[in-house]
Amino acid sequence: MKRKPGEPIYLKRHLLGLGLALLASILLPLLYHRYVGPLSFSTRLSAGLLIAVGGAVALYLTYRSSAENEP
Repeated sequence: MKRKPGEPIYLKRHLLGLGLALLASILLPLLYHRYVGPLSFSTRLSAGLLIAVGGAVALYLTYRSSAENEP
């Protein structure tokens, strides 16, 4: 399948990084709750949102040059 002009390039590593960021925002607070100590729901939700925002910024900074549009 051929890309249209101006369509961004998404590689497998982009999708893998996105999946890892999504899983980290869900699993890290749950693992902390299970193995370290109890957390309230609002704390887990806040931590998940902070991890998701941090992951989004990291993915943007890491992959913005390789996901740019083709000329």
